[in-house]
Amino acid sequence: MTQRAFNVLFLCTGNSARSIMAEAVLNKWGAEKFHAYSAGSHPKGFVQPMAWTLLNSLGLPVEGLRSKSWDEFAAADAPEMDFIFTLCDQAAGETCPAWPGQPITAHWGLPDPAAIDGSEVIRMQAYRDALRALENRIRIFTVLPFASLDRMALAQRAASIGRLNTDNATETP
Repeated sequence: MTQRAFNVLFLCTGNSARSIMAEAVLNKWGAEKFHAYSAGSHPKGFVQPMAWTLLNSLGLPVEGLRSKSWDEFAAADAPEMDFIFTLCDQAAGETCPAWPGQPITAHWGLPDPAAIDGSEVIRMQAYRDALRALENRIRIFTVLPFASLDRMALAQRAASIGRLNTDNATETP
C-alpha cells in the first residue's frame, strides 16, 4: 500500500446511522492516515437524529455528514477507495457497483440502532453500543502495520476485525 492517506468507504443500506457514525469516528481518529466516507445502496436522505445527537455530544465531526448513494463513489470523478466496509447484512449481500481500483473489502456487520423499538433511553443505548463497537474496530484498523502487510494480509486482517467481539476488543487481529 502507498504512503498517501487511505480512502475508506463505510456502506449501509440507508446510510443514516452506522455508516455515518463510522465516517465521523475514522475522520476524527485517522485524520492523518485516512479519509473516511459513507454511503448507502438505498439512502434514507437524512442522518438519524439520535446518531447526530450522539456524535455531537462526543465532539465528533458532523459537518458535511449526509445520507448519500453509493453511486457517488462509483462515478469516474469519485475518490478511489482503498477499503470498503459493509456494516449491515443487507448491504453485504447486495450487488455492489464496480469500484475503481479494486479496494479491499470486508464485512463489519453490526445491529442497526435505528431498528430498535422502545423508550428513548433504550434507543439511545443502542446507538451508544453501535458507536462503541465501531470505535473499537476502527481503533484496531488504524493501528494495523499497513507498510509491512501485503494486500492479501491486509484483506485478511480487515475481515478478521469484522468477526471480533468488539465489546472488549484490545488485540490486533
